[in-house]
Amino acid sequence: MEIINATLNGSKIAFTSETIFHVQIGRGRGSYKTAYTIKGSLGQAVWHYNCVNIGRGYKKRLFVPAFNKPILARQFS
Repeated sequence: MEIINATLNGSKIAFTSETIFHVQIGRGRGSYKTAYTIKGSLGQAVWHYNCVNIGRGYKKRLFVPAFNKPILARQFS
């Protein structure tokens, strides 16, 4: 297991090669559903997050359940 340090939106993040990243999509005031699950690669998780287009009434987030603050990025339309 390898510990990796990275910076996302000015915040330092430490994760391992076993960390699970979820890109989740939701609509309105409802709950989120996982669209992509990426293991151990923050760069690939951010790439998938940026590639998701959201229209009116939709939302997306980059979520890591193992972190103390699990939401790394969030966007609403």
